[in-house]
Amino acid sequence: MTEEDKDKLKQAKVDITQELSDVELSAYKLEQVDQRIDSYIREVAGNPDGHNLFEQLSVMRFLRMYDKYGVNVTEVQRFFTLYESLYFPGTRGERTYRLTPVQTFQFASIYAFWHEGKRVVREALLYVPRKFSKTTSSASLAIDDLLYGDANAESYTGANSHDQAKKCFDVIRGCMRRLDPKGRRYVVNEQTIKSRRKDRSAFAQCLTANARTKDGLNASTVILDEFSQARNSELLTVLTTSMGVRENPLTVIITTASDVFDGPFYEMLQGYKSILLGEYEDDSVFVHIFEPDLDDPEDSEDTWRKVHPHLGVTVSMDFYRQEYRKALRNGGDAMLAFRTKLLNVYSENQQKSWISSTLARHISRHINVSSIKGRPDAMVAIDLSESDDFSAVTMAMYNTVGKSFSFHTAYFFPEGALSDHPNESLYRLWAEKGYLKLTKGEVIDYSEIVKYVLYLNQYIRILGIGYDPWKSQEVVNMLAASGAANVLKGVKQTYGNFTAPVESFEHGAKTGKIIIDDNPINAYCFGNAIIDEDKLENKKPIKRKQTAKIDGVITKLMCLRLFIDYER
Repeated sequence: MTEEDKDKLKQAKVDITQELSDVELSAYKLEQVDQRIDSYIREVAGNPDGHNLFEQLSVMRFLRMYDKYGVNVTEVQRFFTLYESLYFPGTRGERTYRLTPVQTFQFASIYAFWHEGKRVVREALLYVPRKFSKTTSSASLAIDDLLYGDANAESYTGANSHDQAKKCFDVIRGCMRRLDPKGRRYVVNEQTIKSRRKDRSAFAQCLTANARTKDGLNASTVILDEFSQARNSELLTVLTTSMGVRENPLTVIITTASDVFDGPFYEMLQGYKSILLGEYEDDSVFVHIFEPDLDDPEDSEDTWRKVHPHLGVTVSMDFYRQEYRKALRNGGDAMLAFRTKLLNVYSENQQKSWISSTLARHISRHINVSSIKGRPDAMVAIDLSESDDFSAVTMAMYNTVGKSFSFHTAYFFPEGALSDHPNESLYRLWAEKGYLKLTKGEVIDYSEIVKYVLYLNQYIRILGIGYDPWKSQEVVNMLAASGAANVLKGVKQTYGNFTAPVESFEHGAKTGKIIIDDNPINAYCFGNAIIDEDKLENKKPIKRKQTAKIDGVITKLMCLRLFIDYER
């Protein structure tokens, strides 16, 4: 995206925010249709920071279509009544659910607008993160067509894989069995549902992406699940081109973002956004997009609330926190999954080689902590584990004369976790040579970390002790009790927080302004680290693979962060 494109989107955000604030919402009397629709629209209009540009544009578009077509209250309320009578699967078994405000807006946008006896909206995109319940709720559209659509209605659920297509279809099967438990009106099979009634030949069927032999269809409703993963549009084309004789056809694409930039959906998404931005006019399309705005940080809980309208309903904030911590810890594919599936942003691995193990060895020198004289100013950073990973403690000193940094890192590992560890032989060798400190027990003994920090304090004047606020509370408490409370500094493990240290370390390493101690674990960690970038071009080292160790890299950069933020 060019800077000009970014500026246009930022201006569009300003414009739509003002436009929505100027609307007299009470004039629409939406509470007479359903109070939840009114509530949702007022929330989006009144809280622009909590809703992305395209969600705001969807709301404004709804109001314009209301002005143009009015609202078919009967159709909207009829569908709501049907939906809330259906038994959907959930964590507590099959049960009925009330539509949430955002769902009432979505379904009203499909069913509310009619012109000359025909439904205006023929195509819908629900572009939402995982765990929204999009697959489950969208099944209701096929059920509605099966029960109340054309007498010869043909509803199809499709996806790239049989398993994915079956998810939606299985919801339909379950609902229909509840509605007709004795099978008097419908025959419910594994992949088809057919009407037994003589006056209705309606049926529903589950299809997969292999579009061959599917000519001759006469689709009335099509639900395509996770279309962002599709490599071609054959199934979509076969189904939509079969709808010609239908008066009220409906195609619904329900999907989350992916890393498939060369598939058909990525370009379609740009087209959908163009409709919302007013670059094209097409009232037959309803689009609901949930994603961050341009400058939203990916680690912010406010961003997570913005992108997931069912946060606190179908998914918890704790789940997002856990998944983000996992993505930070495991990097690579885990971070890609977080961005595409939970942030709902098209993304690909932005991994780049950084400080090679060869360069790390080149800048290595022997540093003996006990030989340091004069207690120079220094920063300390700790990265903790429990059992199967290193814990690392790095000390960093700044030479004001040479404007250079020296780093020394100590590594700790629980001795009880060595047995049968994939790297047991290597770790034992490092321990024998004094490079790796083994602590007693099967989990790391945090008191050994504290003792080591106090040992460092004999030779350096510690200006700050950096720690990860998400996983260091026990050690923080122990250090505070040892007299270090005033120098403890939480260092958030975010991409934005690591960008400046990453760039400074790389420049220093390549210009001779940084040296590290000659512990071989340092070069090992650097060899495992690659640089990843978020959508704001912030940078952070991540693991080359999930089992790799980069703890010593992280603590060195945390020390640099402390120096950058330090105020005398």
